[in-house]
Amino acid sequence: MTMERQRSLHQMALDQFRRAADLIDLDNNHREMLSHAKNEIIVNFPVRLDDGAIKVFTGYRIQHSNLLGPFKGGLRFHPQVDLDEVKALAAWMTFKTALVGIPFGGAKGGVTIDPAEYSRDEMRGVVRSFTHALGANIGPDHDIPAPDMGTNSQTMDWLMDTYANISPPGFRHSVKGVVTGKSMVCGGSAGREQATGLGVLYSLRHWCGEKNERLDSLSVAIQGFGNVGSHFAELASDAGCTIRAVGDHTGTIRSDAGIDVAKLRAWVSDNGGVGGYPAADEVDTEALFSENVDVFVPAALENQITSSRAISLNARLVLEAANGPTTAGGEEILAKRGIDVAPDILVNAGGVVSSYFEWLQNKSSRAWSMGDLDVRFRDIVWQAHDQVADTRKAIGCSRRDAAYVVALRRLSDVFDRRGTFF
Repeated sequence: MTMERQRSLHQMALDQFRRAADLIDLDNNHREMLSHAKNEIIVNFPVRLDDGAIKVFTGYRIQHSNLLGPFKGGLRFHPQVDLDEVKALAAWMTFKTALVGIPFGGAKGGVTIDPAEYSRDEMRGVVRSFTHALGANIGPDHDIPAPDMGTNSQTMDWLMDTYANISPPGFRHSVKGVVTGKSMVCGGSAGREQATGLGVLYSLRHWCGEKNERLDSLSVAIQGFGNVGSHFAELASDAGCTIRAVGDHTGTIRSDAGIDVAKLRAWVSDNGGVGGYPAADEVDTEALFSENVDVFVPAALENQITSSRAISLNARLVLEAANGPTTAGGEEILAKRGIDVAPDILVNAGGVVSSYFEWLQNKSSRAWSMGDLDVRFRDIVWQAHDQVADTRKAIGCSRRDAAYVVALRRLSDVFDRRGTFF
């Protein structure tokens, strides 16, 4: 990738927010409050490794806003986790939850670690020690973590169990909602694993409706084949899309005839990545960004669609399944080239909607059927897309700006009604 000078990820998040704020002349006091995280928690915690040595890890929990409800956001375990990244992700969560109209605020957390370098027992120790270090800074009615990059349902099960066991005995069975994304047997919700990918597919369906396109006529390239990318690929393929190219950290593959997603998922499960997949051609990373497709789906890390990649991108729509995948320079070039961008805070909001359902089920000690979940999920996600489309038409702005305007109007209304406590 040709590198360009990047502003901090948090600054990028602020720039996106402020651009939309200018469109609606947002109150300066509201701007000031939304420009800062409410709490920034940094903990350094010890873990005993398998060889008996003690290693100290650094963890973060940034609580951006709880104006609309408890802080909500994932936990990321990755070597690149730092304060700037987590602050950006926390701010995006505030706008995401406001956009889809669920009663959560925004937060994000993480640990600077490469999970692949540690054993299962060591990772369990990391999760338990990190949870203990956070202590009362999280809770089912205060701040509710969830899985993100490098974490999964097992991580959430350990976190929930640790939190329950440091809670008073009488509350240990009422705190399952301290995290979402748990396994089903530990209080998770049906459909949670594929929820973000399903939300991405709904975004594509909505775009097709706006453009009078057929979903089963579209070709797709996907960067990232983790939980979100792989589930989206499977759902899109089942809906008739041709998955023409896929890339991850192990390699990039393509096929004019389309990639068999089920076989690719089996290969990745056995081999750890798409690299070397025998039923497609292997190409270099940059070829993924110039692949001639209708839809390009970044589902990996931030800052992937740079200015140089935006120049060579050969798609009609960028569907941002990842958080912050497009740089400011890249977005400007895409706009000039007439390439549509469906923004991250709308496209990948399906995960937090599903988390909301899990939290409600935990609070009521009930389990909803997949039928109930599907209807509720579709209604919330589709309404958010309708509001963004209507706002975009009314204001004459980009999809990203329209998504922020919907979120900011909701936050601003609550600010005005609640006031500020001094």
